[in-house]
Amino acid sequence: MTTIDPTALAVLDDETISAYRRDGVVRIRNIIGADEAARFRDAAVAATAAADDYSKGSAIFNQYVNVWRQDDVLRELTLDPRLAAAATALAGVPLRIWHDQVLIKPPHNGAATEFHQDAPYWPHAGSRHSLSAWVALVDVPVERGCMTFIPGSHDHQDLRRQDLADRDDMFRAAPDLRWEERLTIPLRAGDCTFHNAYLAHSATPNLTDDPRIAHVAIYVDAEATYSGAGHVVTDGLGLTVGEPLDHELFPRV
Repeated sequence: MTTIDPTALAVLDDETISAYRRDGVVRIRNIIGADEAARFRDAAVAATAAADDYSKGSAIFNQYVNVWRQDDVLRELTLDPRLAAAATALAGVPLRIWHDQVLIKPPHNGAATEFHQDAPYWPHAGSRHSLSAWVALVDVPVERGCMTFIPGSHDHQDLRRQDLADRDDMFRAAPDLRWEERLTIPLRAGDCTFHNAYLAHSATPNLTDDPRIAHVAIYVDAEATYSGAGHVVTDGLGLTVGEPLDHELFPRV
């Protein structure tokens, strides 16, 4: 775990970078300040209240994609150089934004986000590294929907997509992972986890009276190419299969 000065770029030590590359996840305390987290929380609540045109709701969570294109305050967080610097240091390759999202688990939703990997959902080819910066905009203890990871599971890079609503689907795809150690990471507002896009992870239900609110900036190798597979972020953009994601939606960081 690393704690940083929220007014400065994240300078990660070799131990933190090595732990991330070994485990596929690292927690960084205070990557943004508590006052900043409150400001972004308020912006997320306001933006998502009027965001039906770019939201996806489910029994598990409400997902609002590419909020940086719709809201100037949340754009600051998505493009924050502190997040980008930490992500680049961890990945070890140049990166671009893939997309962002606000994830809200409503109070007493009673549904877990089951174990899954992110990368199998994405239309990327040749990506050397991709990862997510999951920033807590409110305190996220276990009972409010924090994440659990299977350290080292990012070495499974040839799996199909997994069903986020099926608690056994990840383990049908990779039976060995059922018996691996799990790491649960509660966060305070302003804390962040970075996790590899192939790392198996889940989140508990929100059993509290308040929503769980997180902002996620997702980064992909700047040289990754478009595979042509369907995805809500790339559908209709006219991208060329086999070419890099050189589009204003995917700025380099």
